[in-house]
Amino acid sequence: MSRAINLKLPEANVRKRCDESGVSISAIEPLPSGGTHLVCTTSEGAEEMRLRLMDHIIEGIVPRFAFYRARASW
Repeated sequence: MSRAINLKLPEANVRKRCDESGVSISAIEPLPSGGTHLVCTTSEGAEEMRLRLMDHIIEGIVPRFAFYRARASW
């Protein structure tokens, strides 16, 4: 099972929902068409988020930015 999920939610909302569920994030980035690309640390965490956010999942192939470097939050 993939650890990656594309969601129709803003990044802040995805981070909050992962935090509330105790799911750690490996990588997170915005999508060009809106929404967020989430990669969970474990496949179990990804499955948990799929169940919790099933109404917000973007199905199929989703274009992503060619190169994205997240801003450090420290």
